[in-house]
Amino acid sequence: MKLARFTENGRTRIGKVDGEWVIDLSGIEGVGDSMRRLLTDLPRLRPALQKAQAPAFALSAVRLEAPVNDPQKFLGIGMNYRKHAEEARLAGIPIPESQLWFNKQVSCINGPFDPVVKPGASDKVDYEIELGVVIGRRCRHVKAGDAAAVIAGYLVVNDVSARDWLHRSPTFTLGKSFDTHGPIGPWLTTADEVADPMALEMKLTVNGELRQQSGTGDMIYDIYQQIEYLSTVMTLEPGDILTTGTPSGIGAPTGTFLKQGDVMRLEIEGLGFIENFVAAESAWE
Repeated sequence: MKLARFTENGRTRIGKVDGEWVIDLSGIEGVGDSMRRLLTDLPRLRPALQKAQAPAFALSAVRLEAPVNDPQKFLGIGMNYRKHAEEARLAGIPIPESQLWFNKQVSCINGPFDPVVKPGASDKVDYEIELGVVIGRRCRHVKAGDAAAVIAGYLVVNDVSARDWLHRSPTFTLGKSFDTHGPIGPWLTTADEVADPMALEMKLTVNGELRQQSGTGDMIYDIYQQIEYLSTVMTLEPGDILTTGTPSGIGAPTGTFLKQGDVMRLEIEGLGFIENFVAAESAWE
């Protein structure tokens, strides 16, 4: 299934996407209005969700929202694609000897087609296409071989980064967490619909120009190793988002940063695409 949050006639609710239609699931007992809470009870609710056929709205007539707007964690891994890590090494940044994780504050979460604000405080705003993994059940000490069982599904993430803020504190958190700098979507594709998440093609364009293109198989640490590593430290909860690294082609090495008016389109095979317009902070306010 493709589970979405959508707004129609001023009301936001949960639905499933079927072709060019979104089917309203809010009438099913237990669905509610929180994707995080829905995922907690997804095994029980799945038969009713799959059976639902109405009411339905044309996708073109609704506004798609961030599929998960209330996760407890939004975590990202740095330099996890081989070519990107080499790109960073040539720029004088050493390749990490272990998984390099950081927080994106959940307040940065943004809709799949909503504007990304270029803050006045940063002149080096950059794009990063990433495969997002959404956790489906509460878990701790998960072995890599068992990790697939705790994944609810996948989505496209734009890990927007203010490069000039990344090193202003001992972690990357500030540079990764400006408001609107976490677009996700366009919906959550449940794990049963993705045969092999480590064999997906991904690409990002800016104003139609191809900037990033890779397969998820270029990850240094695959998504199952990532879950094992993180769950050694912390309990992962339904709705938690893990963004799993970006391939080469970011703007930083060439100084090609985002500017007002740019349009980013990010697409991952089988998961759909998101598209974000870069707006000036003054215009957004």
